[in-house]
Amino acid sequence: MNIFINNKSGEPIYTQIYTQLKNQILNGTLREEDPLPSIRSLAKELQISVITTKRAYDELEREGFIYAMAAKGFFVAPKNMELLREDCLKQIEEHLTKIRELAAACDLSRQDILDMIEILFVPDPAERKEHT
Repeated sequence: MNIFINNKSGEPIYTQIYTQLKNQILNGTLREEDPLPSIRSLAKELQISVITTKRAYDELEREGFIYAMAAKGFFVAPKNMELLREDCLKQIEEHLTKIRELAAACDLSRQDILDMIEILFVPDPAERKEHT
């Protein structure tokens, strides 16, 4: 389990754990039904409070990324495609909001941004050769 706590970050430790585990689930590093470390063992490994680890696990469970099995521990939940889609949409909206802010700061028009997006979606000729 690769979780890194940055004590200099302004982000709460439970949020760092939650975010890293969620990302590992979304990108497939952690797969459906994979067991997670117990709350106590993860707390010990990260040298943090059990309460902090529990809070991260509770949030992941509440959002459907993990589930608890009595006397067995926590496991990665089967992927809920609608939940994953909603999460992706939320991330895209956040990035687009940032793009809009940067575009305004650089005095770029909406069309400039749309043109940039269009260019990004056109496959590079070198990439087309690799896929054929």
